[in-house]
Amino acid sequence: MTTTLARPGDDTATEPAPRHPLTRLGPGRTLAELVLGTVAAVVVSLVLQFGANKLSVDPGTYVPDALVNLAVAVIVVVLFGSLWYSGAARWPSWVRVGGSWVALTALSTLLLAIPLQGTRFFLGGSSVDNTFRLQYMERLTETAGLADVNYHGLAAYYPGGWFWLGGRFANLLGLEGWAAYKPYSITWAAVAGVVAFVLWSLVVRRRMALLASVATVLAGFVALGPEEPYAWPTTAWLPPILVLTWAVLRRRERVPAWTLVLIGVYLGFSGVTYTLHLVFGVFAVVVLALVALALDVRDGEPVGAVLKRLLLRLVGIGVVTGLLSLITWGPFILAGGLGKPNVAAHFLPEISAYFPMPFQTASFFGVLCLAGLVWLVVRARREPVALVLLVLTALVYLWFALSSLALLVRTTLLSFRFIVTVDVALAVAGVFALAELVRALPKLTEHVRPVRTVAFVLAVLGAVSVTQTVVGTTMKDTVDTAESDYYPDGWNANYGHDPAQDGYWTPQLIATIGELTGRPPTGNIVLSAYDRLLSFQPYWGFQQTTPHYANPLAGYTQRNDEIRSWATARDSAGLIAKLRTNPHEAPNVFVLRRAADGTLVMPIATDTFPRAVPLRVDDITFAPELFSGPGFERRDVGPFAVIVDRSAQPIS
Repeated sequence: MTTTLARPGDDTATEPAPRHPLTRLGPGRTLAELVLGTVAAVVVSLVLQFGANKLSVDPGTYVPDALVNLAVAVIVVVLFGSLWYSGAARWPSWVRVGGSWVALTALSTLLLAIPLQGTRFFLGGSSVDNTFRLQYMERLTETAGLADVNYHGLAAYYPGGWFWLGGRFANLLGLEGWAAYKPYSITWAAVAGVVAFVLWSLVVRRRMALLASVATVLAGFVALGPEEPYAWPTTAWLPPILVLTWAVLRRRERVPAWTLVLIGVYLGFSGVTYTLHLVFGVFAVVVLALVALALDVRDGEPVGAVLKRLLLRLVGIGVVTGLLSLITWGPFILAGGLGKPNVAAHFLPEISAYFPMPFQTASFFGVLCLAGLVWLVVRARREPVALVLLVLTALVYLWFALSSLALLVRTTLLSFRFIVTVDVALAVAGVFALAELVRALPKLTEHVRPVRTVAFVLAVLGAVSVTQTVVGTTMKDTVDTAESDYYPDGWNANYGHDPAQDGYWTPQLIATIGELTGRPPTGNIVLSAYDRLLSFQPYWGFQQTTPHYANPLAGYTQRNDEIRSWATARDSAGLIAKLRTNPHEAPNVFVLRRAADGTLVMPIATDTFPRAVPLRVDDITFAPELFSGPGFERRDVGPFAVIVDRSAQPIS
């Protein structure tokens, strides 16, 4: 099998033959395009977001839907039109490349910015997982260090690379962390598409690289990949990186060191942003190395020589990966975190119990994925790109199988997180399949222009069909949530200001904590019955909302036991004594919910995996007399009671 990587979509002879023996771009050009493309994506995306926000369309209408569908239609007509128009090949290279960056940026940005123009929140608002994400943004906006999202004084567990950059983004724009999350997330969606184009340009011709990148963006939105903005980039970049990896592993001659560094940087970036993708990426690279070993030995090479060559390259990739990953993982490992109990993978939603089947023939996207699967099976023996995408697809299904087997030892591999990965792989394969079909049909019909014209029309209609489904169905609930969740000023995007909603009381709670403690937010450790409070202010939390996001170093179960113990104190003096002798830093602020009988309630969660909702919430009841001593000061705020331990020592 050859390591030539440009045969799929090799439909023009207008581009010069690649000057580099392994990749279509040299190291200098690759670095320049990665840097300039990223800068262009950031600038163009922020300008488009600013324009989208100026639309000022109130929520509750279909105006944003109409505008975004029109915008996407214009983008894809221009984009596919430039590919259809034969004269475009004579345009200067910087025009074609720069135009591709702008088109991909506009596509990703407007698909998010226009539907969300009426809210300051990103997809999902401040609900569910976004409660944690906004809390992390608040934390790393307030500090330039890699602090834990919730617990004071602990080495961070969840990789903070993406959020750390988000904090600097927020500082640069003068925004609070929660407010920066939306523009930052949209900007990363734009960067993901542009960088994917640059990476695909390393291994296939520009036209196919552009088509593959468009398919990547659309497939990502179909599976709502950008909703998890720190995971979407490494998903989008994985296929071209694996194609490059395959070329590196199959090449018998010396390989340029920069290609090994690039692969290692991708895996290292995964390590500092999304650990699951680091594990899967390493798994995929090792599997490709084993396949390369088998093929080289079959072709007659000595096993020892092949092993030595492959191991040296894997070690080179691994060194770069390890050094980068240690930026976020080093402190946690040194603190002994790897030996602590961890329930982060204790989650089995319905979609994780079924193998992904994106082959719905009633939709254009389903047909595209089905065509891609056929092309992978038929072309895998001849086309390196097809072989790599077939291996990637197979590995996702294998991951699902292994995740199901992991249930036998009461855990999972969070396989549902890779639905977007298989969607991207099959959609990109579908683009290669259709490109090959478009090349083949004129040879049968002897009519080139009609075939190209039909291909252009179908491509435009298909892309618009997919995006309209995304806007009208896939993103609908998450946009509605973003519009209905409350801001920290007590209002939401729908002009909701209802005292019956917890969010109404957020500004009063924040103001009360500040007045009673006299400390900055980072000077307080809060035990809160209202979890979103910590999404809007960088308070330290005594306990994480759920065990799945809790730092293993924190002792989540022990902290729950401590909260239960406090509620059993006989009187205020007894509670003070328990707080002072507590093995963990005790809270100096309590935000408890007031019950109808006058008691104060603190909900605590317990892992109940493998239930579909793997949490049991118990209400711990505190007698109000426990906070009546001279060391405490209480003020009621709506349905909550804010209680401050005035005798607590300042946190160090």
